[in-house]
Amino acid sequence: MLDCLTRRRYDAAALIANHPPAELHPHKQLVFDLCCPPGAAHSGTLELTRWREAALPDTCQLADTEIEAVPGTFDYRGDERGVWHLNFADPHLFCGYASSLLAQDELQAAEHPLLGCVLEALLAEGLPALTEERRRPTPVLVTGVERRCELQTAPTSSRPGGLYGNRFAAASASEVLEATRVLTPPTRTNLIAIAAPSGGFGTYDSEDVERVMVTAFTGFSAAVAESRRLWRRSPVEIRTGFWGCGAFGGSRHAMTLMQLLAARMAGVDRVRFYVFDEDGLSAFQTGAAHLAELLAQAGASSSAQGAGPVAVAPLLAQIEARGYRWGMSDGN
Repeated sequence: MLDCLTRRRYDAAALIANHPPAELHPHKQLVFDLCCPPGAAHSGTLELTRWREAALPDTCQLADTEIEAVPGTFDYRGDERGVWHLNFADPHLFCGYASSLLAQDELQAAEHPLLGCVLEALLAEGLPALTEERRRPTPVLVTGVERRCELQTAPTSSRPGGLYGNRFAAASASEVLEATRVLTPPTRTNLIAIAAPSGGFGTYDSEDVERVMVTAFTGFSAAVAESRRLWRRSPVEIRTGFWGCGAFGGSRHAMTLMQLLAARMAGVDRVRFYVFDEDGLSAFQTGAAHLAELLAQAGASSSAQGAGPVAVAPLLAQIEARGYRWGMSDGN
């Protein structure tokens, strides 16, 4: 049973007027000034929800989820109705939006500048701005936020190191300006902010597996519920990638398998998994193949058609038994 802890609606124009971003790093300020100049029009309503963790079911009928591996990184194309992009969040929601860093969370906040305003509004109201509480997941969903610019972070001939992560702060102002493309008109994005486990070492133990699964299952289930409420006729699509596999050193194989399993458990219609490059595609394919093997062992086909409910606890035990290993942080 899903339990919504917080629900807030914000008029976009009022939000940025009443809760402007805090002091930004100079490069973040450059980006903000480009896409939110004085007098810029902001429209629409943002809705924020925060959810209590959902218990994993004893048994579950897996959805026949369409799964697609996509090269590169998020492109945000298409109709936003029913479409959710993962925010690889910190336990403190959007906490790095004003900082010098430009990892995935901070990049989304730079391209969607009202996310910083959402954080400031929650703090002003004295509400928890947390995607975790006492190390347990409380996913946060945000709908209808404007994406007002695109930041090109990949290496180019003029920026051979790119702008991702800590390279952003080391770049020149001219490099940041050159990499920023203002979107006119802005598009709109729906986000699922969930924090991946960190600090692991050795192999994934039962606590690691359970925490990843509960976090992803809760966030994806909340997205399905909100989609059914807001866009009843639209399929539910999750767009994700190697969540927790950068700075936290998570296993790409394990995080692929568990996200795909959580999506099928939550009843998601489609998953678009952004794999970066050929190495990423290979890692994704291995993780997806491991899931197919686990489901075959459990007596469930890769398709839900004709398959009965599967017992969840044995699946988690089999994931742990595979001995996925934590890796090293990429430094971002």
